Amino acid sequence: MTDPSYPIGKFQPKESYTAEEITSYIARIETLPARLEAAIKGLTDQQLDTPYRDGGWTVRQVVHHVPDSHTNAYIRIKWTLTEPTPLIKAYNEKDWAVTAETKLAPDISINVLKALHVKLTTVMRLLTPADLKKEYTHPETGKNVSLERLVHNYAWHGDHHLAHITTLKDRMGWK
Repeated sequence: MTDPSYPIGKFQPKESYTAEEITSYIARIETLPARLEAAIKGLTDQQLDTPYRDGGWTVRQVVHHVPDSHTNAYIRIKWTLTEPTPLIKAYNEKDWAVTAETKLAPDISINVLKALHVKLTTVMRLLTPADLKKEYTHPETGKNVSLERLVHNYAWHGDHHLAHITTLKDRMGWK
């Protein structure tokens, strides 16, 4: 069995990306809200409150996490386009996953994700080849991250969390 923490494997960045790869990643990001919505359709509150693995987040927390994370991606792009190699702000995902609103219905975060992804994929599609090479600095690693790598990372990120839900559904026999 694959590691339930990484059902599609860990993120594997590349040294460089083709225009076709970037276009493909953006398409995956664009379709994520609908794919996530379909994955949770019909789940009961008990199912939504089931962790995808021992010690892991619940389906509900995963759904609320995705727009939190992708909002940060959008802001990182905006900083990188408007400041020279900005030092971005990191956030504590685990603490964010337990704030009060993460108990709300997941469709609230699906709706946020739908609107956010219109803006996110629009700005991504408008990135020039030079923009894609622009970088921000991550405060925890001290490493620079290019926007092309960010696009790849968030395509993987969405698929990664979607797989948390779909593999749990498969294991549990949920339809």
